[in-house]
Amino acid sequence: MKLTELRSKIDAVDEAMLGLFLERMGYSEKVAECKRKESLPLLNREREREILAKATARSGEMEKYTYHFFETLMGLSRARQIELAAAPGRIGAQVKAALAGGEEELFPQTGTVACQGLEGSYSQAACDRLLPRGQIVYLKTVEAVFDAVESGLCRFGVLPIENSTYGSVRANYDLLQRKNAAIVRSTRLYIRHELLAGPGTKLEDLTEIHSHEQALGQCSRYLASLPGVQLIPCANTALAAKKVAESKNPRAAAISSPSCAALYGLEVLAADILDSDNNYTRFICIAKEPVIYAGANKISLVVACDNRPGALYEILSRFSALGLNMSKLESCPVTGRNFEFIFFIELDASVKEPGILPMLEDLERSYENFVFLGNYAEV
Repeated sequence: MKLTELRSKIDAVDEAMLGLFLERMGYSEKVAECKRKESLPLLNREREREILAKATARSGEMEKYTYHFFETLMGLSRARQIELAAAPGRIGAQVKAALAGGEEELFPQTGTVACQGLEGSYSQAACDRLLPRGQIVYLKTVEAVFDAVESGLCRFGVLPIENSTYGSVRANYDLLQRKNAAIVRSTRLYIRHELLAGPGTKLEDLTEIHSHEQALGQCSRYLASLPGVQLIPCANTALAAKKVAESKNPRAAAISSPSCAALYGLEVLAADILDSDNNYTRFICIAKEPVIYAGANKISLVVACDNRPGALYEILSRFSALGLNMSKLESCPVTGRNFEFIFFIELDASVKEPGILPMLEDLERSYENFVFLGNYAEV
């Protein structure tokens, strides 16, 4: 047969499959109604396994393709049933309140904002970008930032969450789980580190370098060229610069931002010492309660699932069925459990989109450890 004839036959099969698919989805809608009336769960894994086993047994060498075809088909069916049958839950009420608090509003340009560190830190620069006229309250630790927001001392808090070359700030993700806070905004800053020291200090005389552990990691190749120099972690890069300036130690230096040189009277011993030219840190802005401002297009979640084959797929298939782009998926071990993990997930989506809120409510019902961290915009 010629290619045109083969394509014509495929078109005919596609037309028949479309009709059958729509018919099947119509029956799925009726099934959803029956399940709602009888208070039955939407997911029936036993029946799905029976369908998959029956279909693959008849497929010969096409077995693996048949399996994925029917698995996708049932995922789409579940997504439609969830959209139709999902009953309002805690997440629905939370999202409704969050929308009411900021749906028609632009993100504020001012307000009290908690920040770990001091003047010259990258967190301070992120505060200035997120709230250009904000009143910054400097605190010693990131946990204190969460506490300031939770207590009402500050309306917002800003903290780093991940770096493009050094990865996530796991301690801050842990705090997001444990503390009462929601993400309301995020931004990305280009990070440029320089080696700073007091006037007259020579590179060959250095015996110690101070900085945040992530900054030290981001400059690891350069630091490897300075054998015998002790690396001393600090709470943040600005504090490292301040300590070096105050110590007046001619053998000490700090890895910090260029702005810290002028702030603390230091000189640049080496510029552009990063391992990568493409070095960005992502910062999030937190608030006590979720507020969804105009333009929100990113959703952050925390989900824990069973340690069994297919468990994570059951979560991801919900996103795939709605055509959602997942911009982040990161696992983190659960403290005190053997090889059990929670997942930090980010989706490019809005709760206003069809099917999103029912999907979130279904996740809340299906998984004991599920946290909606917020729906927000990244600037």
